Amino acid sequence: MTRNLTTIAFDADDTLWHNERFFKLTQARFHDLLADFADPDHLGERLLAAEKRNIAQYGFGIKGFVLSMIETAIDVTEDRVPARVIREIIEAGQEMLRHPIELLPNAAETVASLAETHRVLLVTKGDLLDQERKLAQSGLGELFDGVEIVSAKTPPVYHAIFDRHGEGAAHAMMVGNSMKSDVIPVIEAGGWGVFVPHGLSWEIEHADPPDRAERYREIPDLGALPALVRSLD
Repeated sequence: MTRNLTTIAFDADDTLWHNERFFKLTQARFHDLLADFADPDHLGERLLAAEKRNIAQYGFGIKGFVLSMIETAIDVTEDRVPARVIREIIEAGQEMLRHPIELLPNAAETVASLAETHRVLLVTKGDLLDQERKLAQSGLGELFDGVEIVSAKTPPVYHAIFDRHGEGAAHAMMVGNSMKSDVIPVIEAGGWGVFVPHGLSWEIEHADPPDRAERYREIPDLGALPALVRSLD
């Protein structure tokens, strides 16, 4: 008889390691650079609108964020943005790409523990090279039975991943900090969606929790995951 739960997939950014804090710091620096041209609230709205427009072209990640900042700087200055500002935006993005990985509490212990009893996967969105860099620096790479870096997290994508790496979505769980990407679509695919809140979140990833879904769970941090998994097995 097939076990109820055989495969556990983890999101990466702000689930296993810090990420959004570096975007927030860079955005604050961006606001300082453009302070003479736009107030922070207006600039934040313009930047978010640019990010939403550009996801289809640039995807998720630092490079798309930098390009959206440059586009916003050009727009709010009506093509008068100084070259030094563009240079500083690019340098800020380069600093983000070099920033060392900081694991979240209980991340390493939880992945290692569950890897002893289940198939564990990493399923993340973002730039391929950057996500590979972060995984290599995290020290967690050898624990995963598979790594999937995707352009979007949708029910068909989860179906394909869990069919490829396991016994299908019905026997799989996705764990992450994004209700929109890590929880709702995997539940729609027939799997378990586990929400792990993070103090910072990207506005684009906000969504209402599927409170009535039988396969929805929320835990306070990754340290609570092994007990949840045991209860479902």
